[in-house]
Amino acid sequence: TGMAGEFLVVGKLFKRGYQASITFGNAKAIDVFVFNPKNNKTYNVQVKTLRKKNCFLLKKEHITKDHIYIFVFLNEFNENEDFFILTGHELLSEPDKFFGSSYKNDKPSKMPAVNYGSLQEYKDNWFVFDN
Repeated sequence: TGMAGEFLVVGKLFKRGYQASITFGNAKAIDVFVFNPKNNKTYNVQVKTLRKKNCFLLKKEHITKDHIYIFVFLNEFNENEDFFILTGHELLSEPDKFFGSSYKNDKPSKMPAVNYGSLQEYKDNWFVFDN
């Protein structure tokens, strides 16, 4: 599932004129390197993929502010995938919005997750690579 999401993301990035490369390996901190030749900037990308709509397991302690996070729903075979794209800074700036009750109590959830409903405004936000 994870590799499918990474390859789909790289394909979409190439289609938009960016240069992208998947990093292969276990326990990697970056899934995809992206270079935008128009602004001469490089971006570190984390891809989180699910087969169908659910929450994305992710600890806020593992989020890096200057990375870009792409959340992918593969959906059914005959349906298009959904991509939600935002920065780590955006995720960390509103933990209640993105993580719901995962961090509201004194003792955080053992399985904190980003709620997919909060990602809707970031659907197909490929413009994040133009900043």
